[in-house]
Amino acid sequence: MGLFAKIKTGLQKTRDSMIGKMDAVLGSFTRIDEDLFEELEETLILSDVGVETAVKLCDRLRQTVKERRVTEPSEVKAILQELMADMLRHDNGLELTTRPSVILMIGVNGAGKTTTIGKLAYRFREDGSRVLLGAADTFRAAAIDQLQVWADRAGVPLIRHDEGSDPAAVVFDTLSAAKARDVDIVICDTAGRLQNKKNLMEELSKISRVIAREAEGCDLETLLVLDATTGQNAVQQARQFQEAAGITGIVLTKLDGTAKGGIILSIEDELGLPVKFVGVGEQMDDLQPFDPDAFIAALFEE
Repeated sequence: MGLFAKIKTGLQKTRDSMIGKMDAVLGSFTRIDEDLFEELEETLILSDVGVETAVKLCDRLRQTVKERRVTEPSEVKAILQELMADMLRHDNGLELTTRPSVILMIGVNGAGKTTTIGKLAYRFREDGSRVLLGAADTFRAAAIDQLQVWADRAGVPLIRHDEGSDPAAVVFDTLSAAKARDVDIVICDTAGRLQNKKNLMEELSKISRVIAREAEGCDLETLLVLDATTGQNAVQQARQFQEAAGITGIVLTKLDGTAKGGIILSIEDELGLPVKFVGVGEQMDDLQPFDPDAFIAALFEE
């Protein structure tokens, strides 16, 4: 299955919900008026686009419809598609040009963080990169063992300590091993706790200091993994993590299992954080780089 087909299939539930409701609204009007815009705004909000983003999109829609002198409701959908695509166009690629480059993975337990690490490692290894994983989520023994399973599945080595070890020490040993082995990409797991933001900030700050010292000048991506099925709760998680860590991008998982794919718009618009990967299935190659144009085209595909 090609890239577009994977995304199209993964967005089936979101497309049926969001675009289905949008078509119903547009089909019930014979002319463009304020009632139409208000119903579209409500549809976007109910599709987990978020209030702030939905209002902004509909304000731009009003302006564009007026500027282009559009009179038929049937023409509104294409304009909305265009405006959504514009909203999502950011620098969605990873900056991994140094050797080693470091990826720090953060996110709450259950969002798919460990699975994402395994799939990223597999992707990079398939592309010919030497990859090393660091199990710096030492809070739970299960997290270390789970990451070992994914490391084995992806065919890459893992640096691990015992449960309860200092996460920064794991990162230190991982970076030392990466330099000794001439590794291209280091991916480090971190504990998925938000209950005590102060502890989280201290832990991430300590890890960041180790990376700055041991991998000085190296590219660093700090990726937040969010579960698409949680809708606007994922956006709130992103806000909290954004305060605790210098996030460079989002990985949105489980997009194929939800009708709430509209949260991509509020993540990028309200938080200014680029979505860099999306999970559209359970297979190793179902973690896909986020392509805004392909996403919107698949979303609006009939």
